[in-house]
Amino acid sequence: MSSYSTERKEAILSKLLPPSNKSVAEVAREEGVAEQTLYNWRNQAREQGQPVPGKKSTPDQWSHETKFAVVVETASLSESELGKYCRTKGLFIDQVKQWKQQCIQGFQSNEQQKKTINQQAKEDKAEIKSLKKDLRYKEKALAETAALLVLRKKLKAFYGEEAEDD
Repeated sequence: MSSYSTERKEAILSKLLPPSNKSVAEVAREEGVAEQTLYNWRNQAREQGQPVPGKKSTPDQWSHETKFAVVVETASLSESELGKYCRTKGLFIDQVKQWKQQCIQGFQSNEQQKKTINQQAKEDKAEIKSLKKDLRYKEKALAETAALLVLRKKLKAFYGEEAEDD
């Protein structure tokens, strides 16, 4: 099993990224590295928080995690640094800004979802309370009906009348 330097791994992984956007199979053939090794390197880089695309070829098709990693990476960059970053990654500045806005909206919609969930929980509790009350009423009515039927049979048996099928 051969060992690769960190610089070599990064150079090989950079071929998977934009602007090259080469496939894993292509890079594996060119570099003489097993495809599974490239997949492992890519997964390790993703776990370390690096924006490494998956099977998608265009940045708009990247996973949400990868887009978020790009937003986090570029959060502290100036406009010129952002432009340089985007050129190396094959992105547009507008894409990064749009992804940032989507992240912010995601947090806002999360707050709205919490409010909706709380409102739904209140409505569910009220409905449960109403259903329990209705169930208690029906159970009492059923018990009363059953008691009346038992008393009716006992009364007929007491007077010696034949029990009729009702």
